[in-house]
Amino acid sequence: MGRVVVGIAANESLDAGENLHHLSITYTPSGYVKAVQQAGGLPMVMPIDSADMAKEYVSRIDKLILAGGQDVSPHYYKQTQSVQGSYLEKRDQFELALMDEALKQGKPVFAVCRGMQLMNVFFGGDLKQELHSYTEIAHMQNPIPKEQPAHGLVTKETSILRSIYGEQAEVNSFHNQGVNRVASEFKEAALCPDGLVEAIENKTRRLLGVQWHPDFAFTTQPKEMEVFDYVVNAL
Repeated sequence: MGRVVVGIAANESLDAGENLHHLSITYTPSGYVKAVQQAGGLPMVMPIDSADMAKEYVSRIDKLILAGGQDVSPHYYKQTQSVQGSYLEKRDQFELALMDEALKQGKPVFAVCRGMQLMNVFFGGDLKQELHSYTEIAHMQNPIPKEQPAHGLVTKETSILRSIYGEQAEVNSFHNQGVNRVASEFKEAALCPDGLVEAIENKTRRLLGVQWHPDFAFTTQPKEMEVFDYVVNAL
């Protein structure tokens, strides 16, 4: 039997900067790729495409990762845009279609940061468009190094994350928005001490979302590599 093929939904930039001659690029942060490889999986980066191509992409993979990146357009959770966010609607459209196909084809999904927010929105949940008025914790940790934990994490006793992180841990944080109302399809899997939802899961459908970035820290924080081991080999 071959390696587990893990599809990683890619991002897109219109300008890659001077070193790459300002080209438009399709990309994914290398942490996803390297962590999947280290866990024994075969990563496949999937570029943004039209929604009607999602079925074919998902048919070629065993599991799906929805990665971090831009904010999810408020259009998809029936709110009016109230903040100056960073949006890429064609990415929203394609990844929502990937999510739909993963469910139809019975493929597990691991969603990180923006990915978790999108997964919650797919099932009818919504988001807080900004966090500074809800909490004193800085959920965008720059300039703290990306692999360094920035705030606490409290896992739910029934969550798979309890066996990885224990009851309490610390994680990094790189987001300006967050889950507000959790879709009925999910159970909360972990919280920040300020009450913000940090993870959601549906064990039956094999769906797991985390708000932090294990892809930033898997080489220095062993628990973050354990998450990828779980995703590749058990989810």
